[in-house]
Amino acid sequence: MKKLFAEFFGTFWLVFGGCGSAVFAAGVPDIGIGLLGVALAFGLTVLTMAYAVGHISGGHFNPAVSFGLLAGGRFSAKDLIPYVVAQCLGALAAAGCLYAILNGAGVVDFSKPGAFATNFYGEAVYNGKAFSMGAAFLAEFLLTAFFLIVIMGATDKWANGKFAGIAIGLALTLIHLISIPITNTSVNPARSLSQAVFTGGLAMSQLWLFWAAPIAGGIVGGLIYKFLLQRDTAEVTD
Repeated sequence: MKKLFAEFFGTFWLVFGGCGSAVFAAGVPDIGIGLLGVALAFGLTVLTMAYAVGHISGGHFNPAVSFGLLAGGRFSAKDLIPYVVAQCLGALAAAGCLYAILNGAGVVDFSKPGAFATNFYGEAVYNGKAFSMGAAFLAEFLLTAFFLIVIMGATDKWANGKFAGIAIGLALTLIHLISIPITNTSVNPARSLSQAVFTGGLAMSQLWLFWAAPIAGGIVGGLIYKFLLQRDTAEVTD
């Protein structure tokens, strides 16, 4: 049960800190944090919770990570559904808190794509560029796959585990720097679900992609590390 609470609170912090920074701080005139700040905020949420509760649950905070670690042989199938449920509940709880705070400032308009830090494709939200469904799927797939490679490599028994949280947090920061202008960055189905539930409309209709692409990418990343990169005992003793 403690593992599930760790996943709940870790995912809560990821959504509250990452999406909260996008909702409240990104667009503030003159002092707003912008794309770089939001990307760093997401990275910091994972970094801080990796050290706070990672030793309890493994620090997934993301259904795609759980699926990827399962594919990579680092996670038990019996724990998959409970972890995903805990992650989604944590994300929804965080989004609910963000929604309540945001409504404390008055009426909220969720009609525009990307509102409330939701994910999107096919909409010109940043720089007048609208990326197609295929482009969005490819970006989310590739970035999640590499995220899993970083996670599995940084937490490998042959790696220096003391710095794993830093590597993983910075990887998520880099991922956001690349893909915020493309999809507002998911690579995390729970994070996408939580924001879409409170906005409905376009975000809900496109939510399937932000589950399918990250989970597929996570599985492929886990398999790549397991079969192409992971060292075995024979290699170490040779």
